[in-house]
Amino acid sequence: MAQAWKCAGLRWAADGPVLTWVGGRRSALVRGKRVAFGVAEGGVRTCVGARGHACPVRAGVSGRSTGARCEECARLDRAHSVAADTMADDPRPYRVYLAWFGPGLVKVGITAYERGSARLLEQGAVCFSWLGCGPLMAARRTEELLRAALGVPDRIPYAHKRAVRAALPESEAERAAEIAGLHARAVALGGWPEALTPEPFGGVDHAGVFGIAGAERGPAAVAEVAELVAGGAIGGELVAAAGPDLHLATERGVAVLDTRLMTGWELVSAEGEPCAVPLRELKRAAGVQDGLF
Repeated sequence: MAQAWKCAGLRWAADGPVLTWVGGRRSALVRGKRVAFGVAEGGVRTCVGARGHACPVRAGVSGRSTGARCEECARLDRAHSVAADTMADDPRPYRVYLAWFGPGLVKVGITAYERGSARLLEQGAVCFSWLGCGPLMAARRTEELLRAALGVPDRIPYAHKRAVRAALPESEAERAAEIAGLHARAVALGGWPEALTPEPFGGVDHAGVFGIAGAERGPAAVAEVAELVAGGAIGGELVAAAGPDLHLATERGVAVLDTRLMTGWELVSAEGEPCAVPLRELKRAAGVQDGLF
């Protein structure tokens, strides 16, 4: 019987995306190489637990869940997070950023200074700029100020990010224009916390890193994986990777696999296996021609 591994998620390292596995194993993901795996017959997806602890009841979770946690573990995981404002005494410095995912898709957010741009890569930000740096609560207040004054959200659904990837502007300057304008408007606002040190605009572009624009662009995706299933398999050439998403060229066309759907499953090698997981047509932004699927 083939050895099975449990995926612990996708991480972005300095040299690109890496799949991590329970137990410490890591698999570097290189564009142009084949990525293939399957779920054993009779396999069951189980909760990944919370805060580094296993789920006490090994609860089953839906194949369509991107969190892969049961209700109780999801509650515990969020109860001690920066996003839930339950860590107000965190002494680390934080940065406020503006991130752009495509035309009209800009968000404001914060990330620990020590993480650098890792958070932006994990979210699939096509380009971004820092706004300022300071204590956690000063960063949080600045984030709220921009949301209220400029109408910039702090979250964008991944479905919206995927929908615009086939229609990104070709040049870095065009891709940075929207956040450059918002950065200037943000700096001009009054009411910034005194503890937050503003940072000048400096657009950082990830389109080439992801393989979704310019000379690095691979073929456009036409479908996305809805879920993994027991006995199913998927494999294909990796043509792009953005945030948690892998764009795989399969015999059914380029399909986007959200690697968060992999966690909680026991996965095995599936070299040469046909694509046998539920796919759905990838929604496109207005004005983008659909591929054949």
